[in-house]
Amino acid sequence: MAQQQLSSEEGTVLLQSVKAQGPLAGVRRSSINSASFNFINSIIGSGIIGLPYALNQAGLPFGLLLLIVVGFITDYTIILLIKGGNLSGTNSYQALVQSTFGLPGFLTLSALQFLYPFIAMISYNITTGDTLTKVFLRIPGVGPGHIFAERHFVILVITVVFTLPLSLYRNIERLGKVSFLSMVLTLTVLIVVIIRAATLGPAIPPTEHAWAFAKINAIQAVAVMSFAFICHHNSFLIYGSLQEQTLSNWSRVTHVSVGSALVFSAAFAVAGYATFTGYTLGDIFENYCRDDNLVTFGRFCFGLSIITTFPLECFVTREVLSNAMCNRDLSRVEHVAITLLIVAVCTAISIAYDCLGVVLELNGALSAIPLIFILPSACYLKLSPRRWYHFHNLIPSVLLGLGIIFMITGLTMTGLFPQDCSHGVEMFYCTDANSSSTVAP
Repeated sequence: MAQQQLSSEEGTVLLQSVKAQGPLAGVRRSSINSASFNFINSIIGSGIIGLPYALNQAGLPFGLLLLIVVGFITDYTIILLIKGGNLSGTNSYQALVQSTFGLPGFLTLSALQFLYPFIAMISYNITTGDTLTKVFLRIPGVGPGHIFAERHFVILVITVVFTLPLSLYRNIERLGKVSFLSMVLTLTVLIVVIIRAATLGPAIPPTEHAWAFAKINAIQAVAVMSFAFICHHNSFLIYGSLQEQTLSNWSRVTHVSVGSALVFSAAFAVAGYATFTGYTLGDIFENYCRDDNLVTFGRFCFGLSIITTFPLECFVTREVLSNAMCNRDLSRVEHVAITLLIVAVCTAISIAYDCLGVVLELNGALSAIPLIFILPSACYLKLSPRRWYHFHNLIPSVLLGLGIIFMITGLTMTGLFPQDCSHGVEMFYCTDANSSSTVAP
């Protein structure tokens, strides 16, 4: 990832205020490995299953290039964000933007920082309901109409038994081992997708222009990719959990986390798109056949991975609400009450709506692009003692302009050309008499 150097005047000051005053002060700290696991887990969520569709929108070569660029920009702006906190003496994304742009900036950032993880949790529930119902359908005696095949029931049970208890933790460090498990599960899913690219892909004829260099919907692809990579909203939270809070340690965490997520994401996106080409849907698991036992195992692993990712987003959502409401540490009762409210509203919306692809595109353009491209760059440029056109400020200036263009264009194209939601529809090649010999493990 792009290594960023502090200027001479910036390099003399580390983020000691964050170390002493952060929201996790006085609690057990994370090692670099634990922080990296949490960070990777926060990046690789439900957005990864939309990346093959992003390549379908942008074209495989150009889409892969865009994915790499978004990864580099993510790495660059995460460190830029912490450098902005250094310059302003602040210890959270909200405090940084408030210090830089006052109350209007604080309100804007609070809305975006709440909106992204909140919608992400909705997408996690949708993914859980979609994937695990198909897993349960493979259990003998469970068929259409059975209670375990109802996504509403599955989402409710998973929420009560798993995601809510994990979300009630007050210390993010306790999720480090859970995040490592999530990484292992995601790697397992990647292996399943690669195997099916080799075994199922040759049986599905590629669509017209399947291997075109670029396609017209590339901007929408950027929105999906931004959704998949966004982790800025919990950067200060994870930074504050480090045992030794130095910029060099944070850079190591950032490079390892974003680099690992980029490798996972690129492999997943290419393997998924190469299997289905133009037939690739917003949720890649909707492309696979229901009677595919290997993919059923992959669905189970991914569903479990999503369950362990949900609490990380809940941490951020709860912190944004607590900062906006009272700007102090929550009491035990307040902590439980706000967590219950957040989880309950997310669950209700995810039960009522089930089109994952539109959720990914909308959240990417509306929330992720401003949080990745626009706000970190704008804050740094405002705090920098140099002019915006100075050599050291050239990259932030370019990212600010690109972010505005991508956001406006992405929202416009998502509204004008929304993708079809084919939730629950069995694909044509699954009904082919010859497909069974190919799909069966």
